[in-house]
Amino acid sequence: MYPAGLPPALDDAFAGFIEHVRDERGRSRHTVRAYAGDLADLLAYAAQQGAADPGDLTLAHLRGWLALQGAHGRARATVARRAATARAFTGWCLRRGLAPTDAGERLASPRVTRTLPTVLDAGEAADLMRHAAVASDDGSAVAARDRAIVELLYATGMRVAELCAIDVGDVDRHRLTVRVTGKGDKQRTVPFGRPADEALGDWLARRAELAGAPAGPVFVGVRGRRIDPRTVRLVVHRLTAGAGGPEVAPHALRHTAATHVLDGGADLRSVQELLGHASLATTQRYTHVSVERLRATFVQAHPRAGEHEERPPA
Repeated sequence: MYPAGLPPALDDAFAGFIEHVRDERGRSRHTVRAYAGDLADLLAYAAQQGAADPGDLTLAHLRGWLALQGAHGRARATVARRAATARAFTGWCLRRGLAPTDAGERLASPRVTRTLPTVLDAGEAADLMRHAAVASDDGSAVAARDRAIVELLYATGMRVAELCAIDVGDVDRHRLTVRVTGKGDKQRTVPFGRPADEALGDWLARRAELAGAPAGPVFVGVRGRRIDPRTVRLVVHRLTAGAGGPEVAPHALRHTAATHVLDGGADLRSVQELLGHASLATTQRYTHVSVERLRATFVQAHPRAGEHEERPPA
């Protein structure tokens, strides 16, 4: 999103900052798009308030802009993200000599209450995979594709955008791994199991019915082009609803995969590697340990765990 009608100095600062985010910081195109949208909105507001140069930006401008976001009903998480964009921009302006001070240094963000997405338990996940397998028995290429989508999302915990981006050459069915390109164009190799391999094999055998070329994207739409995230979300919603359990989004399958791997005894570092998180702190926020696993660990490890077992009535 490129802002129109900005004063030349603000326009130049916008272009320079987005170039910095994209080329120097190596952010993904999705992150760059988010920065551009936020910053375009901020600078348009500031220009309306009389700012013509990055040095004209004040804390009052930034606070007024954020207050307007809340008045328009923006979610707290969105407002917090926009505040982070504003701080990053004003800090960059100071370092580049475009402003005498950092107007965003004292800009506060609203507290964001982190809520965990719906997580399927092991039985619900198994029901979903069984339903997808039964649905694929109709012999259509699309049904085979949809089964492979949910199997691979659950098996690997990859993001929707990562799933859409994988090519046939990224999949190693001999080693049961897939090369994934995550945020910041960082690559990682993620393993998957035999059920996902079976579903993937069935789909790849039918893929030519939708995609003419043997190479290219693993998952394609009905017209043979690379599948888009919106279609994947529709597939996951439809199959989870048909399975009779909670109707969830693909992100919930990512969280489900991480949770089940943790429940199976994996350590946080392994889950961090699986999910492609740059920071372990992100993994700690993203995953949770089930009460059942905590209880089992306690009973196994604590010398007086038996003291807490339920006693028969006297």
